[in-house]
Amino acid sequence: MNFGLYFLSKNLLRIVFFSLVLMFSCSVKAQTQENPALLRKQISSSTNTTQKIALLLRLSNYYITKKGELKADLDSAAILNRQAKALNMKSGDPLSAGKIIFLDAKIDKERGRKTIAFSNMKQALSYFEKNHFKEQAGEAYNELSYMYDNKPEYFDTKIKLKEKALELFKNSGSKLNQAGVLKDLGELYYIKENADKALGLLKQSLSVYQSVKFRELQSVYNLISQVEIQKADYEEALRYGLLAEKTAESVNDYSLQMCSIYSNIGMVYYYLRQNDDAMKYWEKSLATAKKNKDNGYIRTVANNISTMLIRQKKFKQAITMIQEYREKYPIVDQNFEMSENYILFSTYTILKQFNEAEAYYKKLVAYYGENAEKNNQQASLLRSFVFYHYQTRNFDKMYREARLFDSIAKNNGNDMLRSENHLMWFKADSIQGKYLDAIQHYQLYKKLSDSVFNGEKSKQINSLKIQFETEQKDKNIQLLTQKAKLQDIKIANDTFIKYVFIGSILALILFAALLYNRSRLKSNANKNLELKRKQIDEQNEQLKKLLSEKEWLLKEIHHRVKNNLQIVISLLNTQSAYLDNEDALMAIQNSQHRMHAMSLIHQKLYQSDNLSMIDMSWYIYELITYIKECYSSERKINFTVDTDKVFLDVAQAVPMGLIVNEAVNNTVKYAFPDDRKGEVFVSFKNTGEDLCELMISDNGVGLPEDFNIEETESLGMNLMRGLTDQLDGTFHLENKGGLKVTITFRKNTEITPSN
Repeated sequence: MNFGLYFLSKNLLRIVFFSLVLMFSCSVKAQTQENPALLRKQISSSTNTTQKIALLLRLSNYYITKKGELKADLDSAAILNRQAKALNMKSGDPLSAGKIIFLDAKIDKERGRKTIAFSNMKQALSYFEKNHFKEQAGEAYNELSYMYDNKPEYFDTKIKLKEKALELFKNSGSKLNQAGVLKDLGELYYIKENADKALGLLKQSLSVYQSVKFRELQSVYNLISQVEIQKADYEEALRYGLLAEKTAESVNDYSLQMCSIYSNIGMVYYYLRQNDDAMKYWEKSLATAKKNKDNGYIRTVANNISTMLIRQKKFKQAITMIQEYREKYPIVDQNFEMSENYILFSTYTILKQFNEAEAYYKKLVAYYGENAEKNNQQASLLRSFVFYHYQTRNFDKMYREARLFDSIAKNNGNDMLRSENHLMWFKADSIQGKYLDAIQHYQLYKKLSDSVFNGEKSKQINSLKIQFETEQKDKNIQLLTQKAKLQDIKIANDTFIKYVFIGSILALILFAALLYNRSRLKSNANKNLELKRKQIDEQNEQLKKLLSEKEWLLKEIHHRVKNNLQIVISLLNTQSAYLDNEDALMAIQNSQHRMHAMSLIHQKLYQSDNLSMIDMSWYIYELITYIKECYSSERKINFTVDTDKVFLDVAQAVPMGLIVNEAVNNTVKYAFPDDRKGEVFVSFKNTGEDLCELMISDNGVGLPEDFNIEETESLGMNLMRGLTDQLDGTFHLENKGGLKVTITFRKNTEITPSN
């Protein structure tokens, strides 16, 4: 056996996998399972302030934990948090106030503003503790632990913070949070290479998760498997690794977590020297990493594959693969760069190219220390340093580091590492002639090696593999059975479709025959219809001519009526020249005004295209203008006209026009004696549901206090009341600060305006 090659590959795999663990700890962010569209809808419809604040905070947390760390998402989270804060200033809910500070700290953390994030998180923590919010205080301690970098010098601080969080979660009864913190603590102790402590914490986490029937346990199983690898208990490592794979598949998790699971199982098989299985899982891991487009994972798994190439003595191919992946999938991570430097150092040591190996050895010593005491990679690196000193025949350094390495491996309970260390020790003693020491170290090598690879363990490991493969085969058989059933269903469906197709063709033929017959009947019907259409068109042309003639005649009638009224007005005007009686002159003048009011209607009818309806807004304006001209009252009386565009037929327009004429004439003649100035307001409005309201008011002297409309002999008043009855309306007088005449009636809708 090429001892150097085997042990090199084993240790560089460990250091590469530690890089994977650190990257996974840094990159995984607990995405909140929320529906943002639904939350926004609930926020907009919520009328309860406390509920609305809670929804705003949930949506803000969704954007903070959303994958991708986009600036737009963090801006949205900040806006939502400010809205919650503004609402909470009114409601004064103490728990929401603390959550707002907490989310502000998380936003600052995601923006990279560490100092502000630390300050806000400590403020939130202090607030939660002061108000005895135990679960929220636990969340603050846990979140504060994530704010420290994943560097070894911060591990103890992170552990203390998580232990405080764990205590608070236990006191508050928050089981899921307890399990999550226990898992994180187990991972931290695993990275610190305290395997026993890590395993105890992870199994506690698993127990708590199972107590609340939490299904997504793949990450816990995977971490337990990694710790068992650290302890060199490959039977348990394989069992938990396969459990992690099975669980992930059952919940359809093919994220980067699955990449870690595949890589871990591949490592177990690698240590068991089952190379084909190892490569199968690493290739699946690499494909998953590429699918998720994560350069760190891609490089990590590629480095693992390169160790297999080294085991197969394909050294140049392994070196080329590392260099190509460095160029194609760049990442900025010094710890990861050192893991690849470690592979290159170990490879050049095997090849006995000591100049190249020495350059990488110096880089590793500068980063990890001469005894690899820095950055928690001692157990992984020391053995390669031992091998390097053995190859370069620097036995003093080799013995010193071999003793240190044996002590560390013994504390971790890793008999595999100890056995290989004593084998190298045996070779070094043999070269130097220390045969008694050599025999002692060889005996230790055999004893420790046998404890790892005894026959019973091999059987158990193979049993686990067979059990897992049997389950996979059972799944495949079930899939094949389902496929066969689907195939039978498909054949039955195809047969059914064939008969349906034949029936459809027959139906189409019958349908075509019916269509042909229908077409002939339709053709004959169309011919008859065409003849009737021509007859109808001829009749329509005749009707159009008759209608045109009728319209022309109506216009001519309206024109002649208007002219006749104008003639009567002129005759009355001539007659008035021979009269000296004021009452007679006034009567003639009133009659002229009434006739002019009627003539305006006929004038509008023959001038417009609509022979049945009058636009009353135009009509009232024209009538008021005429009255103003008759009395030359522009200077002393100001008229205000406010009318809607209301159309009335002739039957309503004539009495309406006469009412306006009477009311305005009376106002001009009597409301403002002695040339007083005044205001006259004329309004005609459509008040809804075909109701119309005419209102004529002034600020003149009004009616006498003893005026009684029922006993009055005034022709104008009686005429207006009579015309109102003709409209089926109501007549109302208001004698206060002037006179206001209000008439309300329903518009005739039997004839509607065409334009």
